[in-house]
Amino acid sequence: MWRAERGGERQQQDQVVRPGPSVYRLLPSLSDYQGLHLESADVIRLMRWQRDGTEADRPARLRATWLGERKWAKSEFPSGRAGAPVLSRRLAESMGEGLAAAGSLVPVDIDAAVKDDEYFLFVVEVVVDCLDLRRSSKPKKIDGEVKKAVFRPEALPSHLPAFRLPQFPGAVQWNGWAADLLADLTGDQIEKRLIWSEDPATRPHPDPWGI
Repeated sequence: MWRAERGGERQQQDQVVRPGPSVYRLLPSLSDYQGLHLESADVIRLMRWQRDGTEADRPARLRATWLGERKWAKSEFPSGRAGAPVLSRRLAESMGEGLAAAGSLVPVDIDAAVKDDEYFLFVVEVVVDCLDLRRSSKPKKIDGEVKKAVFRPEALPSHLPAFRLPQFPGAVQWNGWAADLLADLTGDQIEKRLIWSEDPATRPHPDPWGI
């Protein structure tokens, strides 16, 4: 951002250090928060839609149940499923229209829900072929999991909060800026696992998709 000084003095440019692109997996931290167990049948249907794209399998709602000690606060990012991120209403509203650019929000029906239990499944619809296949590990035959991922920066949809890969369609990949924003909003509720970064000084998580 340029700023003109009075009296014809020279213009100055604010120096802003912007981090390079990076990709994360997000999951609930191991801190004392209640999490959500997602109904298995609904998860299977979601995974089928992610794999095949059949419209009949596209989720319209998701059923879930709270897990954990009742005295614990409820996590705002309560699902550890790689392809089924769940956000509280506050997080969804804080992310704004950026979420709509990558997918849609589906209501979560929580068993014995109370008034403040408003949560949404973030259905990531955008699939981008941005993996560097020569430098990445070979996708597993069962589910396409890529343990070591290297992305092509020029193909990365860094303007989006999240995306999926055609090689690994059942997992949501979060861009660094969105991962940072969600972590800042939730404090110690989210674990960020670095999958890849353009910065060679960083070290990716050794098993980002593990439990």
